[in-house]
Amino acid sequence: MAAITAADVNKLRTMTGAGMMDCKKALTEADGDFEAARDILRKAGQKIADKRAENETSEGFVAVSVSEDGTNGKLVALACETESVAKVANFRELVQRILDAAVRTNATTKEDLLATKEEDGLSIQEHITDLMGKIGEKLDLTYATLTAEKVASYIHSDSKKGVLVGLKNVGSADAAAVGRDVAMQIVAMKPVAVDKDGVDSATVEREIEIGKEQARAEGKPEAMLEKIAQGKLNKFYKENTLLNQEFVKDNSLTIAALLDSKSKGMTVSDFKRVAIGA
Repeated sequence: MAAITAADVNKLRTMTGAGMMDCKKALTEADGDFEAARDILRKAGQKIADKRAENETSEGFVAVSVSEDGTNGKLVALACETESVAKVANFRELVQRILDAAVRTNATTKEDLLATKEEDGLSIQEHITDLMGKIGEKLDLTYATLTAEKVASYIHSDSKKGVLVGLKNVGSADAAAVGRDVAMQIVAMKPVAVDKDGVDSATVEREIEIGKEQARAEGKPEAMLEKIAQGKLNKFYKENTLLNQEFVKDNSLTIAALLDSKSKGMTVSDFKRVAIGA
């Protein structure tokens, strides 16, 4: 059995960021083999991930990056179980590492991002698993990327909600400023689509059926149910599709009218909204 010194424990702690006692235990189990000890620590993280798979992750941190030319945005949200973990340095550092990897590789999916290898030879997924082993909590990653003529971003003051919004026909308008207003609208009002054409058919059918049932419960004639339901559907579009929503800063304007007032024909091409715990 190899003698485990304080210097050995400190070296493994520097390599992994794990606690002193965890490092000593791993080195003892690995008989002083540092790579084997790292594997032991990583497996401990996976055990925690498996054990806590059903736990709720309602805290966390959102970070965003928009390219210098303003045509692409990346947003990462790392969720955890408790507020205290979301505030610790190594958690925030991991969020930044993930965002940097997304920008560097231009990852198009969460799966691609998780598989990205870092300079230390570990993947982003392995870094997440390692941190789970250190903090003893479930971590869950959400990733969004958006390309458009111009992309604007916004992170809410609680750092748990973020938006990327794509604009087109921007012209000479200040895309960052108007885009921020629209992104704040998206955080606050949670639209389901850019406009009614973006609402999926299942949602449309459900809203029509709800409208019919409500009218029927009110004693309306069967012959009028379809017309009443269509009216309720139009109200749904107004309240739940971005371009048709009233602007929260000035309810005399819809978002469509706001954008058009800044540059004729300007509109939203797409948006991504991410919220931790909501």
